[in-house]
Amino acid sequence: MSAARERRGRVMPNAHVEEMFARLSELNPKPVTELEYGSPYELLVAVTLSAQATDVGVNKATRRLFPVANTPAAIAALGEDGLKPYINTIGLYNAKAANVVAMAKLLIERHGGEVPRTREELEALPGVGRKTANVVLNTAFGQPTMAVDTHIFRVSNRTGLAHGKDVRAVEDRLLRRVPAGYLHDAHHWLILHGRYVCKARRPECPACVIRDLCTYPDKTPGAMPG
Repeated sequence: MSAARERRGRVMPNAHVEEMFARLSELNPKPVTELEYGSPYELLVAVTLSAQATDVGVNKATRRLFPVANTPAAIAALGEDGLKPYINTIGLYNAKAANVVAMAKLLIERHGGEVPRTREELEALPGVGRKTANVVLNTAFGQPTMAVDTHIFRVSNRTGLAHGKDVRAVEDRLLRRVPAGYLHDAHHWLILHGRYVCKARRPECPACVIRDLCTYPDKTPGAMPG
């Protein structure tokens, strides 16, 4: 559902925001990305491949790819034609292969084969936008960034947590509204909540642990969890 068609709740009170993240934290104290990776570089490649693709689909591809090539040097040696057979089950794989190989070469040339730790350096890499950079900074390097995908955009607007007409507006509001103690993990909690509970077509409101805090006016009817 588009942002224009999605009804959103009124602004969630600050006290409810604190309680919302306390509950999500209690439910899942140590949330992690569902992308499989073993190094910052593997994460960078996986997130780059995940654009307009599911984590499940990316994981299937990287399970084949990473045992063969999981460093910039190995990916550069594969080249585009060598990389494509490993990722051709993922959407836009031709463009992604070109970006991943070009990225590997730049990492070698500019960063000694290491993944940089600044947004500016990450966004200078082929195929890396703000969302990808935020995921890497947060998940690989522990920085309190907020990578807003379609799930976070929907949950933030729908619940009244952080309204915005575009992902950057939502990102900026989340960085102001999420309590500091929860900011590091908030990205994961919101993605998982959107993926499995606050779904696009029909939110699972009866099973939602923050139903009484959410200000969405069109909650799916049903008894709240006991």
